[in-house]
Amino acid sequence: MSDDQSIESPIENTPGGGQTPKAAPIEPDAPEEFGLVQAWWGDGKGKTTATLGMGVRAAGHGYRVHLLQFMKGGASSVDAVRGEYNTIDALPGISYENLGHYGWHGMADGSDDEGHEAEAQAGLERARELLEAADTADLTAPLDLDGPPEDGVHMLILDEVLYAADRGLIEENDVLELIEEKPDNLELVLSGSHEKPAYLEDHVDLLTNVRKDRHPIDHGQRARQGTEF
Repeated sequence: MSDDQSIESPIENTPGGGQTPKAAPIEPDAPEEFGLVQAWWGDGKGKTTATLGMGVRAAGHGYRVHLLQFMKGGASSVDAVRGEYNTIDALPGISYENLGHYGWHGMADGSDDEGHEAEAQAGLERARELLEAADTADLTAPLDLDGPPEDGVHMLILDEVLYAADRGLIEENDVLELIEEKPDNLELVLSGSHEKPAYLEDHVDLLTNVRKDRHPIDHGQRARQGTEF
């Protein structure tokens, strides 16, 4: 081997070129490869946590993200304000809204099941509005990080929408229609349901089962601040 030749280190072939990543100011940007449909379901803890983490990651790249929550209106073991709302409110590029009803459908928690259905239907209509807005936006270009979601978003997270369908508060076909209405460059993320949403198998690009091996709630542990809310 000649003196001017050298063996390139494998670490130099990594995307970061072997450099430790550093935080940088968040500037508006547009994703180059968004447009897939993801679905997260299962009886394990972590579906919302995973989708929120992905939303924060996308926002960190300067992409516009919106979280629309179904079915999460609180319970006796959960404070009125969740930690993730405070975090989202402090970050650029990501916003949220909650159309849940107090308690959980079908459980003896004093909540009104008709109220659950009305809120789920309202969430469905809101999701349709946001998809229509995204369809009129240029999702290949940066979006105003502080702009309203009606101006378009690069990633839309519909948290617990699969649970709403599983409970019959909206129809499975309603979820399929949301997927069909999705603009090509929008990343659509669906979560919820302990039962496998088999109706999605031919309609999503990612289908993840968050499986429970052990959960403290089975032994009487209530939701804890900082981990569940």
